[in-house]
Amino acid sequence: MADVHERGVYSRRRLLKAAVTGVGVFSTAALLEACGAGSSSSNGTKPSNGSADAGADTGKGIEVLRVSLPGSLSNLYPGQESGILNYYVTGICMEGLVGVDAAGKIVPALASAFEQTSPTTFVYTLRPDARFHDGTPVTADDVLHSIEMAKDVKVSPSTASYWANLKKAEKTGDAEITLTAKTADVSFAWLPSNADALWIAPKALWDRAKTGIGTPQALPVGTGPYKVTSFVPDSYVEFERAGTWRGPEPKPAKIRFEFVPDENTRLLAWKAGKADMALNVPLAQSGQWESASDTRVVYAPDRSYAGLTFNVRAKPFDDVHVRKAIAHAVNREAVVAKILRGHGQVATAMSTPEQFGGLWTPQEAAAKLGGIPQYAYDLEQAKRELAQSSVPQGFSASLSYPNTGPHLGTAALAFAADLKKIGITLDVKELPIEQWLAELNDFPPLSYMWYFNTTGDPGELAAWFLGDGNPAQYTNKNIAATMAKADGEADPAARAQLLIDAQTTQAADLAYLPLWWGQAAVAFGSAVGIKDYSSYTLMADWPSQVYAAQ
Repeated sequence: MADVHERGVYSRRRLLKAAVTGVGVFSTAALLEACGAGSSSSNGTKPSNGSADAGADTGKGIEVLRVSLPGSLSNLYPGQESGILNYYVTGICMEGLVGVDAAGKIVPALASAFEQTSPTTFVYTLRPDARFHDGTPVTADDVLHSIEMAKDVKVSPSTASYWANLKKAEKTGDAEITLTAKTADVSFAWLPSNADALWIAPKALWDRAKTGIGTPQALPVGTGPYKVTSFVPDSYVEFERAGTWRGPEPKPAKIRFEFVPDENTRLLAWKAGKADMALNVPLAQSGQWESASDTRVVYAPDRSYAGLTFNVRAKPFDDVHVRKAIAHAVNREAVVAKILRGHGQVATAMSTPEQFGGLWTPQEAAAKLGGIPQYAYDLEQAKRELAQSSVPQGFSASLSYPNTGPHLGTAALAFAADLKKIGITLDVKELPIEQWLAELNDFPPLSYMWYFNTTGDPGELAAWFLGDGNPAQYTNKNIAATMAKADGEADPAARAQLLIDAQTTQAADLAYLPLWWGQAAVAFGSAVGIKDYSSYTLMADWPSQVYAAQ
C-alpha cells in the first residue's frame, strides 16, 4: 500500500477497496448488447432482491459460521490494508468511539454517549464496562494513543490523511475524551468510527507491534464481540466469541473467513457445501449462484460510485463541448441494465441515496438527486457538441481501469464503441490495481473513478471532488462558497441541500460524469439468516444479526 499524505492522493483507502469487490468478467455478448442499446432494455436477467432472512429463528447457536471471501487479505488492520473486506472482517473485532447502524446513522460504540458541544468540539464518554480481549479495561490513554496511531502515516497509511482537520484530542475526564476540529465540519463526527478512520487497541499492543499491527505476529486486539484466534495471510482468518463482550452473545461461536481469489473455485466450493455465506458474489456469475441449491442471493446498494473524471486543465478536455460530447455518447442506462445486470442504478450525483440516513429514505434522496441536470444518451447531440469544440474532427484518448474491476473495462469498451461513431477513438487499457492508482496520481486527461463510501455522510465524496486537490483539477468560486457554507451548516437538511446545490452547479461544468451507483451481492445458505439486512449491515456488528434457521 502506498502512503497517503493528503486528501487528494489516489492511493486513499476507498479506492483500494475496489481491489476486493469480487466483480467478475462479463461476456462479449453482454458488451455487444450494451453498445447502443436502448435505455430501458433488459437482458432477461431479473434482479433477485431476496431477503437475508431464512425462515424461523431456531434460537440455536451456530458452532462455526463459514464465510467465503473473494480476493485475499494480507493484513487485518484497515489502517494498513484497506479493502472493503478488511472493514467487514475487522469490524467484528475492533471498535471506534462510535459506529454505524443499519440505517447509516452514527451510534455509540466504545463511547456510551457522545455530544457535539460546539461546531468544532465533540465529547465522548467511555463505557465503564468496556474490556479489551485480553481482559484489560479500556482507558482514555488507550483511546488517545489509538488516535495518534491512526494519524501516523507509517502506522496507518490509509487513514492518516483523514485526521487532517483534528486540532487536538485530549482527556477531559477519567472516562471522557474530547476531540476538537480545526474548522467546523459535520463529517468530522464520522472520523472516530470503525467505518471511517479509528480502530481502538491497547496502547501496549501498539507499542509492541510498532508498524506491524494486523499481521500474524501482532494480531488485532479490540473490544468487539469476536477475537482473532488464527490468521494465515492470503488463506484464512478465524475468530471466536470474546468473553469480554458487553452485549448479547452472538449466535456463531466461531467465524472462519476463507479467502478464495478464483471465482470459479469459490462457486464450486459453495456448491459442495463448504460455506454458509459468500460475500461480494460476482454479478457475472449471479445467475449460477442463484440456481445453486439451498441458496439465496441478496442484493443491496454498496454505496459505491463509478464515474468519469475529466482533467479540465488538459487538452482537449479543457473544452466543455468535448466533455458534453462524451457525456451524451455514454449509455449509462444500458450499462446498468446489461453489464450490471440490473444490479445498480444510474448515478445522477456523487452522493449516493443511502448516505442520507435519518434525513431522507434512499428513494426520497434519489428523487432529490435526480433533479441535478443530466446528459441523456443522444449520439446526434454528441456530434453537435463535438462540432462546436476545439477538435471538431475528433481525437484519440485513453482510459484505463483496474484489473480488480473487469466490469469497468467492459463498460469502457461499450463507451469506446459509441464514441467511435462520433469521431473519438478511445483506447481502453487494463492495469494492475497499484499501477492504475499510480497513473491516477498523475492526473490523466480522462480517468475512471471507483469509490466506496463507508459512512452515512452525503458529503463524503463531494467534499473531495469539489475541494482543493481534486482529481479533475477543477475550481469554481460559487461551488467553493457553497461547500464552505455546507461545512459550517449544523442543520442536516440545510447541509444536504447545499451539497446538492454544489453538485448541481458542477453538472453544468461537467468536470465529473457520474455513471452508476453499485450493488453488492451476498449468498446465504438455507440454514443461515441475517435480520434487518441493509446497505450498512456489514459495516455494523453484523454477526449479532446472524441466526440459525429451520
